[in-house]
Amino acid sequence: MMEGEKIIKAQEGDIKAIEEICSVTWEPLYRFIYYKVQNREEAEDITQETYFKAISYMQKSNIRIDKHIAFLKTVALNVLRDKWRKNKRQGINVNLETINPKDTALGDPTEAVAEREAIENALNHLNEEQRTVIDLRIIRGYSVADTAKLMDKKENYVRVLQHRALQNLTKILKNDSK
Repeated sequence: MMEGEKIIKAQEGDIKAIEEICSVTWEPLYRFIYYKVQNREEAEDITQETYFKAISYMQKSNIRIDKHIAFLKTVALNVLRDKWRKNKRQGINVNLETINPKDTALGDPTEAVAEREAIENALNHLNEEQRTVIDLRIIRGYSVADTAKLMDKKENYVRVLQHRALQNLTKILKNDSK
């Protein structure tokens, strides 16, 4: 069945045509939605709701839809916007009796700045390789294998280098705090 025929039959309520369109477009539509929400269950729910709304719209109006994946993505964005607006309006229920002001108070930003400067200063005392391994492994979160590839070293070397770098960093930070 040609694409145009499928859409016309889907508009007429042909279950097989609707199933064919859904099976062809499900994966790219789901990936598009998942990218937006970053939650598998929510992406599945929104994908289903998108199909429901899109098929209902196609059957109510006799508008010919040439690019059904673009149409489905537009419907999905509208569903997402509706959900976000609804969640934004609902807000969060808070029991003021259970809130401890000391727990919710913001910390002193000067402490955070001082800590950051101390860490940067300590990192500057490490050699280039140690700084690189700390940056890749700890700060950026790369795996040992990825770090080894980026540094053109063996994985065991990266592990030992990271261990030594952390030891040196600890010594430097302890000495600076005295």
